[in-house]
Amino acid sequence: MRKRLVTSVRQDTPHPDHDWLNLEHLAEVEITSEDAAYPIESALLPDGRAGWRAAEPGMQTIRLLFSSPQQIRWIRLSFVEPSVQRTQEYVLRWSHDGGQSFREIVRQQWNFNPDGASTETEDHRVELSGVTTIELGIIPNMSGGNAVASLAQLRIA
Repeated sequence: MRKRLVTSVRQDTPHPDHDWLNLEHLAEVEITSEDAAYPIESALLPDGRAGWRAAEPGMQTIRLLFSSPQQIRWIRLSFVEPSVQRTQEYVLRWSHDGGQSFREIVRQQWNFNPDGASTETEDHRVELSGVTTIELGIIPNMSGGNAVASLAQLRIA
């Protein structure tokens, strides 16, 4: 019998001073809707406090168009819903050809409940090269209704 001792798989966790991309200088952003009191910059830039919120209910899209292809290893998404019970779905996709075609990174649902689970933060470890576009689609309430999409934070490294 052959036997080999191997090291365990290391679970990566983001370091607080992770080298996040400077999205203000590296990308242009497209959004389908925006509440003037909660601009997209509030979710994308480090000094943003209130996060982004759509101006109207229903599915929303946030698209980052990089000025030059990027290598991406980490994507952090944070959502906060302190007042409405709902099931949200988001889809995170990337493109290497300026948005002509997309590959899905993750599709995930989360149940918000003001009495308990009011925040969701997801760290996605990826190995993506030549990224020209990152797209986040948010369905704020899988049951329909008047829920408005929001995003507390989006960071990319």
